[in-house]
Amino acid sequence: MSAPCLKNVTSQKYFCAKELQLLDQMGGAEMPLTKLHAILMVHMEGAAVAMDTAEARPRTVCPPMVARMVAQYQAALSRVSGGGVTTNGTCGAAYGETTCGDWPQGSCCSMYGFCGNTSAHCGQGCQSGPCIGPPVEPAPGASPAPPAPTPGTIDIVGMSGVPAMHAGLMENGRVFFLDKVENYTQLNLSDGQYAYSSEYDPETNQVVPLQYKTNAFCSGGSFLPDGRVISVGGNAPLTFIDPTVGNGFQGIRYLQRSANDSSLNGQSWSEPGNLLSTARWYASVATLSDGTQFVCSGSLNGLDPTVQANNNPTWELLDRNGVTNGKSVDMSILVKNQPYYMYPFLHLMSDENLFVFVSKSAETFDVATGATVQSLPDLPGDYRTYPNTGGSVLLPLSSENSWAPDIIICGGGSYQDITSPTDPSCGRIQPLNTNATWEMDSMPEGRGMVEGTLLPDGTIVWVNGCNQGAQGFGLAQDPTYTVLLYNGSQPLGKRFQTGALSSIARLYHSVALLLLDGTLMIAGSNPVQMPILTPVPNQVPSEDYVTEFRVEIYTPPYLQGANANKRPTNVALSTTSLTPGQKFTVSFTAVSGAGSVKIALYHGGFVTHSLHMNARMAYLDNTGFVAGATSQTITATMPPNHNIVPPLPYVLYVVVDGIPSVGQFVSVG
Repeated sequence: MSAPCLKNVTSQKYFCAKELQLLDQMGGAEMPLTKLHAILMVHMEGAAVAMDTAEARPRTVCPPMVARMVAQYQAALSRVSGGGVTTNGTCGAAYGETTCGDWPQGSCCSMYGFCGNTSAHCGQGCQSGPCIGPPVEPAPGASPAPPAPTPGTIDIVGMSGVPAMHAGLMENGRVFFLDKVENYTQLNLSDGQYAYSSEYDPETNQVVPLQYKTNAFCSGGSFLPDGRVISVGGNAPLTFIDPTVGNGFQGIRYLQRSANDSSLNGQSWSEPGNLLSTARWYASVATLSDGTQFVCSGSLNGLDPTVQANNNPTWELLDRNGVTNGKSVDMSILVKNQPYYMYPFLHLMSDENLFVFVSKSAETFDVATGATVQSLPDLPGDYRTYPNTGGSVLLPLSSENSWAPDIIICGGGSYQDITSPTDPSCGRIQPLNTNATWEMDSMPEGRGMVEGTLLPDGTIVWVNGCNQGAQGFGLAQDPTYTVLLYNGSQPLGKRFQTGALSSIARLYHSVALLLLDGTLMIAGSNPVQMPILTPVPNQVPSEDYVTEFRVEIYTPPYLQGANANKRPTNVALSTTSLTPGQKFTVSFTAVSGAGSVKIALYHGGFVTHSLHMNARMAYLDNTGFVAGATSQTITATMPPNHNIVPPLPYVLYVVVDGIPSVGQFVSVG
């Protein structure tokens, strides 16, 4: 693979091989360090360097040339005594040649100039410190997957109205789409400005515009215990496009819908003026067992994350009403994994602690004390979070496994460039086990920006993404169109099957989410800075892929063909207000000869950038099912505590012989 063009980190311009050759001839290994001060090794395997230069234009640079430049840099470093020991966790060439010394997060200086002790710090690209760590198990390569006997089907059903950067299923059964400020969308507001949010009705495939007051570009989000959606953080205003939308870096937006009050349908986002304690762009959110919202990470200003002053590796809490406590606290795993610290994966576990994953590192975290409970092994393979995000899924919880968390992470990539290879491997871990380790598996191809969604039958459907490239505008190519089906109950090596094939590239800013009827909605892809409707070839960054407004529905195997007529019907619940430990009855009609039933309690979460924040499913214990009978009344028992089912809106599915009913919203308080 040829190396990419070389890019000036500050100006974002590219320069050509001729200029490299001139610089290479200026002094070779004897060049003073002052002339090499901005040469940084930013990609693994000698893929590229970044440096200051006056002129620039796109050009492919061969790996031998890059290798010579890296050799020059390393030779210059060897001639210079270090700049002392860090006082703030930064290190290396970009930070005055400081070393890490005994820095608490670790003494390895990563290629990006941050101290730590993970395989991303001490492995390939390490600038100083104990760069040769313990052997790291290589991640497996791609593994062929057989076609599913019933692959499911994909159909184009409607238009999203706005680019679908964020999405979620609301209590009225409709989907919100939320985007950034754009110079074009398909919808207009009453004031004539473009809409940047919409409400989509899956029953009619109609969409209406929604308004907001602050730029929600790359926000995080969640649902509150009362069912409201919150979107937190965002980016700066673009007043030259829309003077009515303000600064979103600390914004908190609320959207209320109800299963019983249709008058709320179509109402816009509410922004009463509540703010985060600090600015956050690319923040993650997790709902805790008491209904408070754990918000962490994010950029302070949207600028280069290799510069520490731009970053916000902290966490804060919002109360049950989505109002901050006003305190942002440093979070060690985020601090040491800069610049790969944004949009971490978060999962609430049955012991009340959080599973946290970022870059290649994982830990369990106690919010009450603000401390790491246990550092877990690094996940072998490439980076797994932004800007090389894969997907993370908490597998279904049940009493059969004592409600213990079981988490899978798939996909990822090497660096933020259109040339980056993507990772086909997956790691699965049970973080509360003694000596927890990653069980490695692999998809049939590398995928970045792949996202996994739980289905009511307990399987995972993986969609979207690319085979080469990364997150960012114009940084992805070779879209991955194949649906992958994952059955975690099968033996290792036999868990993946290939499903239906889409015809639409779903790259940066795509979403997927489960609907009430058990189908999967797929939308989005806006991999350009401002929307385009026709590809523009030969652009840097790439504009080969358009802004996508078409909405698809993937019908899983359990509803394909004759299965569609085998759904449980006439579902009636004795109550839709549930609490931990509560018993309630579920009545329904099953097809003749039915053999088993599961009651799935599902929360789909806030979906963006391949993350499904707070998504979780629990299977409820139940009694009273009569095999073969058509008229059924069973007693279901809620899980024992809010660690397993935090207070959120959920969808309840009755699943008979693997086929789900149409879901109904319930609340867990």
